[in-house]
Amino acid sequence: MKNRSIRVVVGVFLAAAASAAAAADLDQLQRLGTQSAFRSLTEDLGAALSYKSLSPATPLGVTGFDVGVDASFTRLHTNAFGVASNSSKTTLPIARLRVQKGLPFNIDAGVSFTELPGTNMRLWGGELRYAILPGSVATPAVAVRGTYSKLTGVNQLDFDTKSVDVSVSKGVLGVTPYGGVGYVWASGTPRNVPGLSSETVGLGKAFVGVNVGLALFATGVEYDRTGQSNTLSIKAALRW
Repeated sequence: MKNRSIRVVVGVFLAAAASAAAAADLDQLQRLGTQSAFRSLTEDLGAALSYKSLSPATPLGVTGFDVGVDASFTRLHTNAFGVASNSSKTTLPIARLRVQKGLPFNIDAGVSFTELPGTNMRLWGGELRYAILPGSVATPAVAVRGTYSKLTGVNQLDFDTKSVDVSVSKGVLGVTPYGGVGYVWASGTPRNVPGLSSETVGLGKAFVGVNVGLALFATGVEYDRTGQSNTLSIKAALRW
């Protein structure tokens, strides 16, 4: 069962990387034509590129680590990304490397990185999470989190996201369902694209997921709705 889970998650991760390789560079923002189209691009990228923690509210503990990979697929709400990349993309796949570390006082910190093969898009992200309630056999864990992500490598666009959320989780026999709500601020600034100016948009966020622990191996899936776009993610990690 454990080996099968590993193969499935790794297969999905590689499929995301292969799909990303077919994506075009995000280097034709002039094709958007209007400010409203650029705002749509900012909203779609905010949903796809905002930091996805893919973890329950339970703190890792001072000696805890979560090291792994994930793949996410965001169904874009508009065709703005396709126009700006001169492609037919309606779903944006992203494969990430990630590390989370437990700190004292029920605080966890995490970072992630992705370089989409065949594109000019690179993405860094980070999170800081505090478990208000660490959880126990009888009670759930409750955490608040702040995140940041930064897009690099795209000459025509400066882009970043910031978000805050509250999550709750309760584990039973290695299975930990979780869910939460939050808010994302996405900021995009075009570079040397006549007729377009900066946009900052606010997007509501809701997510549900489940993590399954198999000894040191952990896997999980998460559904996220940010703004008008939906994201499905799957991860595989070593967690202790």
